[in-house]
Amino acid sequence: MSLTMSRASIPMFVQYLTNLSSLLDLAEAHAASRKIDPAALLGARLYPDMFPLTGQVQFACDFAKGAAARLAGLPVPSYQDTEKTFAELRARIAKTLAFIESVDASLIAGSDQRAAQIHPRTA
Repeated sequence: MSLTMSRASIPMFVQYLTNLSSLLDLAEAHAASRKIDPAALLGARLYPDMFPLTGQVQFACDFAKGAAARLAGLPVPSYQDTEKTFAELRARIAKTLAFIESVDASLIAGSDQRAAQIHPRTA
């Protein structure tokens, strides 16, 4: 079985988004057990010039759906960055997983021979 662009990308996106969703579960449980306002964790930054946790999750989803769409030559789905809770972030991850898992591997085939158009994030 040879390595294809689909096998080199989609399973990796699925794995890291699934792991990210599990990390959100752990963070939410930690906040509940320590009686920490969830908004404090969701708004936390590891460094002042970084996105807060909500932005990091949004960006991770944007990266995965954007890469899958561009590899397949499909339009990149646009999601509003309105998530404010752990549940909303997990829903965004689930929506992203549903999209990337729906991308037909045959559309990705040969994408290593095509140029991909990448536009900067505008939000």
